[in-house]
Amino acid sequence: MKKSVLTLCMLLGMIIFAKAQKAPPTASEMATKSIEAMDKKLKLNSTQKNIIYNYTLDLCKEQVALSKKQQTGMYNEDDISKFYRMQNETTKNIRNILKGEQQTQYDQYIEEMLRGGDKKKKKGKHAKDEEEVVTGIDGLKLPPPANP
Repeated sequence: MKKSVLTLCMLLGMIIFAKAQKAPPTASEMATKSIEAMDKKLKLNSTQKNIIYNYTLDLCKEQVALSKKQQTGMYNEDDISKFYRMQNETTKNIRNILKGEQQTQYDQYIEEMLRGGDKKKKKGKHAKDEEEVVTGIDGLKLPPPANP
């Protein structure tokens, strides 16, 4: 009797622990979150939102598929290259949908996401200690080597 109760408790504990693990977001959740963030920055109209959502959803589906392949170890460099090509194509297609100032704001949005997202700046005495962020091609250049 004690063994069966203990076994039942262990089984319930494992089930609860498994459900407590957060599942990775779906492609549609990622696309929706991305569109909401873009809309805040770019003030998209409904047509733009729908078209960009479709482009973003396709890219997110590809990202989820690549992530699953990476977890199983069944991916190769061609899969990663294909994803980057699709990412570049999606960015180009989105830029074509945007008008005037939205394109400039989109470029800034992309740079911000590449830097790590929309992080709030520190306030107070530590604000001066923040490192200067270099954007564009200058951010990719290596610093000169230090002579010993």
